[in-house]
Amino acid sequence: MEIKVVKLEYPENTNIILGQSHFIKTAEDLYEIMVSSVPGVKFGLAFNEASGVCLIRAEGNDHKLKTLAISNIKGIGAGHAFIIIMENAFPINVLNAVKQCPEVCRIFCATANPVEVVVAETKQGRGILGVIDGLTPKGVEGEEDVEVRKKFLRTINYKL
Repeated sequence: MEIKVVKLEYPENTNIILGQSHFIKTAEDLYEIMVSSVPGVKFGLAFNEASGVCLIRAEGNDHKLKTLAISNIKGIGAGHAFIIIMENAFPINVLNAVKQCPEVCRIFCATANPVEVVVAETKQGRGILGVIDGLTPKGVEGEEDVEVRKKFLRTINYKL
């Protein structure tokens, strides 16, 4: 077995969801979830089929993001992995609906941070072992940091 690290590439103003699913209709179902959850969302998604013809299945309403999703999922190369790259929405807007999708088995991360995917490769194929989401913590928040966090959540209308 060989362990590889795959760095995901996506624009600074986007968020991603990386997960694992199990069926060919994943791409269509995730498309429907995205368009029905957030008006004005732009996104691309890609899913690695793990049997039969083993194709990358892709959907989306933004060509650039769809192309990026294909490139990232191809780099990961793990069967049944999927990625959604989105603009004008946060993962929190769609994550519960994505998790409720009957084909979705697990979510590895939902983030805007830099992500590295730890992949195992065997003679059979590849699988995701885990992710490195963002950077290492630099300390514990103080009172001023708490105020900044609370103000930010209210600025983006996630708290009253």
